[in-house]
Order: sequence, then structure tokens, then C-alpha cells
Amino acid sequence: MEQVVLLDESGQAIGVEDKTTVHHRETPLHLAFSCYVFNERGEFLLTQRAHHKKTFPSVWTNTCCGHPAPDEEMKAAITRRLDEELGLTVHGLELALPGFRYRAVMPNGVVENEMCPVFFAFTDRTPEPNPDEVAETRWVNWKEFSAEVLSGRTEVSPWCELQVRQLVELGPEPAQWPEGTRTDLPPAAHVA
Repeated sequence: MEQVVLLDESGQAIGVEDKTTVHHRETPLHLAFSCYVFNERGEFLLTQRAHHKKTFPSVWTNTCCGHPAPDEEMKAAITRRLDEELGLTVHGLELALPGFRYRAVMPNGVVENEMCPVFFAFTDRTPEPNPDEVAETRWVNWKEFSAEVLSGRTEVSPWCELQVRQLVELGPEPAQWPEGTRTDLPPAAHVA
């Protein structure tokens, strides 16, 4: 049974809950991550969430999202989920937005409520989507994609829209983004 790490307002771990029961109208604050994967041409791997997902089904979003298991190091969790969801191995996995946090409400009232550090990485592999997680993938030009998200012409998940707004402030070339400061991660993300 997959579990998520529950957090207090300072980002300290205060317990765990089964992933299958944590998302509802009063979803508690919990630890997550987002990852943006690029290829050597500077294209970004956009993914569509599986149509049967409990939260935000069929929504286009960043390459990979997930929850680290209790006592799982963040980069290990991202590597695990990229393999499980997309059959991808990556290199250059780095922290971009250590303090990202959001809350989003679906039309049916189900809430996402996460401290969700954002990472980026690179791959030379072709994704092999797991249909339990990902409905479709698409390589897109990052500059065009981010401009369309910022202008509202491309609709993506609420967290992806907020993240893109912050990522473009790091510079136009993802390969040159500065690494985020690890000390700005939520305390619960600091696993030995």
C-alpha cells in the first residue's frame, strides 16, 4: 500500500496516510514532487494523466508527479516514478523550485494540497507510458509551451501552470537553470 507523508505548516512530517484515502474534500497537507524532463533538443516531455485517475484525470501536465514514500530520498522517489510511469531513465536530475507549494480544487470538490518541490532532468530515451498512470505523451518545444501556458492558450494542471510561471523566471534554457537551494526544501524532504 503506497503511503504519503503528512506535513504541518512548517513542512515537518507529522504522520503518514494511505495514498488511496488521502485525497478528498479536506485533503491534508502532504509531501510530493514534480519533475520536468527534457531531451537533448531542448524539448519538454508533456504528459496526459490517465483517464481513470482520482485526481485531475485526463489533464495535461508536467512529465511526472508523485509522492516520496516515508523515509525515501526525493531524487530516489523521482527516479522510481519516472521508471514506473514512463519507463524512463534520466541524467542531470536537479532541484529547481525547492519551496513550491499549492492547493487546487477539482470541480467535484476533491482537493490537492501539497508541498511539492520541483525538479528537472534530461533523457535520451523514448518514453514507454504505463497506461495505469499516463494516457499520452508529447515532446513539445519548451519556449513555445511555456509561452502558451503563460498566455492561457494551453491548458494544463493547476500545479503545472503555477510551476511554469516560476520556472521561466530561472531563464529561457532549462539546461542552464540554477540549482535550487536544498536548505529551502520542506524539512520532511531531508531524508538521510
